[in-house]
Amino acid sequence: MSIQGKNFIGYQLSAQGQKSFQSYVPAEDKYLPETFFSATPSETELAMALAQRAALPYAAVPAIQRAGFLKAITEEISALGDELLERAHLETGLPMARLQGERARTINQLLQFADLVAEGSWVDATIDTAVPGRAPAPKPDLRKKQVPLGPVVVFGSSNFPFAYSVAGVDTGPALAAGNPVIVKAHPAHPGVSDLTAQAIVTAAKKTGMPEGVFSMLFDNGFEVGTALVKHPVTKAVGFTGSFKGGMALYKLGQEREEPIPVFAEMGSVNPVVILPEKMAASALQLAKTLASSVTLGVGQFCTNPGLVFIIKSEANAEFEAAYRDEIEQVAQATMLTKGICENYVRLSGQALAQDDVQVVGKTLQPVTAFNQAEALILKVSGDTFMSNPTLQEEVFGPFSVLVEFDSPEALKKGIALVKGQLTISLFADPAEAAAQTELIGLMASKAGRFIMNGVPTGVEVCPSMHHGGPFPAATDARFTSVGRHAIYRFTRPQSYQDWDDALLPEELQNANPLGILRLVNNQWSKDAVKQG
Repeated sequence: MSIQGKNFIGYQLSAQGQKSFQSYVPAEDKYLPETFFSATPSETELAMALAQRAALPYAAVPAIQRAGFLKAITEEISALGDELLERAHLETGLPMARLQGERARTINQLLQFADLVAEGSWVDATIDTAVPGRAPAPKPDLRKKQVPLGPVVVFGSSNFPFAYSVAGVDTGPALAAGNPVIVKAHPAHPGVSDLTAQAIVTAAKKTGMPEGVFSMLFDNGFEVGTALVKHPVTKAVGFTGSFKGGMALYKLGQEREEPIPVFAEMGSVNPVVILPEKMAASALQLAKTLASSVTLGVGQFCTNPGLVFIIKSEANAEFEAAYRDEIEQVAQATMLTKGICENYVRLSGQALAQDDVQVVGKTLQPVTAFNQAEALILKVSGDTFMSNPTLQEEVFGPFSVLVEFDSPEALKKGIALVKGQLTISLFADPAEAAAQTELIGLMASKAGRFIMNGVPTGVEVCPSMHHGGPFPAATDARFTSVGRHAIYRFTRPQSYQDWDDALLPEELQNANPLGILRLVNNQWSKDAVKQG
């Protein structure tokens, strides 16, 4: 399948504008030959008009057919084979094994949502039947279910070209819920985005979806993204990226005449706390585990541990020496873009330049390609950390700060300073943890996922995963971008009062023709509703 370089507007390809850009190969510091045309205002307007026209027809598509659409997308992505992987390797510098795993994860995500909507109970159908003779006033018949919001704008993320991009954690649940999707492709991997968009459009055509159910627009600036968020047809936005970018979109969404939800995941330093008894028992293994997690993916995951909190103890010296040895052996590796690499060098350098900062360890392996980053671990005292906001901020890359506190009470003060996070981790023996109820409560208040004796990297795609957290990790801590509950970002509750049974959505009809689980008069049941 050849890369088109044009904007995908419904079922049409369009390149009306003069502004264009090329795909960059970070490992080789060169550009690939294809040209990608940024969308013009008229092309953006056409994509939104098609999405608006498709919204009601697509919402009315039976769930089993929407599930078929999602499954068809996975088939088309799989059919791209090595071509998709090789393009992603060029555009991101990520190793092939990592990309194979991410593609499999993306397909699995889509299949999970296909199964979810096909089964149907996700709509949270609730029925409270009428009580005409109730005093002092009759009780009406009330029924409620989740319904789609309407057109959803999705921003592709730089660090996951499959799982958080064109067919990823925002597009999948938005389509599953019955919403048209307009993707603003990330300019760091336009070729991957182009190929994936072709797969989605082919699947939409094969399964008879209305034109406008999916569009994708290119731009290597901010104009198109701004226009999409501000457009009156847009009903929600999904974004994964920097705090600055997420907040800019969030403010745009709130400043509209009709404010809309912007579900932005904006990064995290993912603090790890190691208590003394655990440190004494496992110093060497802890050093190895943390070094691997900090540097995984060149530190370009939203869950790499950027802070490690310890309490002063004799075992710390052994841990630090082992930590240094592990980090020194880490090979230099290519970062996703030239801009990300430059930003990493700048921010890590700023942290290193702060007063009272020590170097625990850094990469000793030589640079072998362009845009490569060295791993760097710094150490500061608890007092230095608490008095210096620069040391509390995320540095996107293979970087972490080891913070040594004088006492458990000082540790709690340090955690209290930490902002909202995607994850927080505690390494402790069971008895040691049981004695720290106050610490555990404080830590739990800071993050969406609380990990015991494990590192934060590795996000399992399953119903119990919560990938979100208190601000500024995300704009709304109540929602996840991973797992089945991600679908609720793109729905709203709709109540029906005193409707004729034949006019109700099937999920709310007395006979329960879809056989879903419903809450009927405060009792969970798949049975038909008995009247009278």
